Amino acid sequence: MRYILLTILSFGVALATYSQADSANFFFQKALAEKQAGRKLEVWKNLDKAYKYNPNDKAIVTELADVLMGLNKYAQAREMYQKLEQMGDNSPTLYKQLLNLSFNTKRFDDAILYADKLKKADPNEKVNYFLGKIYYDRDDYGEAIKYLEAAEKEEPKNAEIPYLIARSYADMMNYKLSVPYFDKAIALAPDKNNWIYELGLIYYAMNADKESLKCILLAGEKGYKKDNDYMENLGVAYLNVGKLEEAMTILKDILVKKPSDLNILNMVAEAYYYSGKYQDAIDYWDKVLMYDKTNAQSLYMIGMSYQRKGEKEKGVALCDKAIEMDPDLAKYKQKKSMPGM
Repeated sequence: MRYILLTILSFGVALATYSQADSANFFFQKALAEKQAGRKLEVWKNLDKAYKYNPNDKAIVTELADVLMGLNKYAQAREMYQKLEQMGDNSPTLYKQLLNLSFNTKRFDDAILYADKLKKADPNEKVNYFLGKIYYDRDDYGEAIKYLEAAEKEEPKNAEIPYLIARSYADMMNYKLSVPYFDKAIALAPDKNNWIYELGLIYYAMNADKESLKCILLAGEKGYKKDNDYMENLGVAYLNVGKLEEAMTILKDILVKKPSDLNILNMVAEAYYYSGKYQDAIDYWDKVLMYDKTNAQSLYMIGMSYQRKGEKEKGVALCDKAIEMDPDLAKYKQKKSMPGM
């Protein structure tokens, strides 16, 4: 009797196991049919049911990982791909998926690990670009440049590689070394107006004013958004090459929108002052004082403008008043009175 009971129990376990496998296969086949019909959500629902019945079936796990990836459910897809690795899948295809998922979800330590595994699984795989981007994101510019230079040999047509090298040098304020890589990147992707604009700002930092203006104008022609920041930088670029009329047109337009912008008001006043248009300079420094009556620097420059106009007594009085407000301004007066100045 005991023997019969054990036999019945064993049969029951086998039947339950068979039912589990049979149910898993039923939903798996249904998922494959939905896949042929292109219904991703239905594929996922059926594969999820199949997985619950048989979580150790490699074909089910593979399909489930792929459909989760297609539905942008990256965290769940990553778990399934990791399970495939635990099940013995060490293929380059799997490691490439895990590398991409880890990188795109900013799990950079995992991305470095899977880049190494991918390279071991297939020595021809290109992983240096990923590693360069990871180290750039971490502000480790030395490592970033090392891997990006290797990546450039692997993918010579990938414009983002020289761009990231350029950014690495620029972030270290080594502008001279960044320029050739900006040039390479823009040559490969000539419609990247933001890269062209960045190069214009790099040239500005290098005091290469003609090149700066050229790049800023080109960026605008290529569709870079002409917001206030862009127009202000364009105005400054025109000033730096001595094109006062073009600069004033732009900066005055900005002042219509930002009438109390002290930086632009000062910029316009200085431009007029150094071009010999002293009354115009006075008018704009007066506007600065209208918004900030304690601005001793502007008052001092109004005094200098009057002196340049030939109204020395009035100008000196204003400069002296400014020095009373800010004694540090006296150094400018002393400098002017030195022999040869």
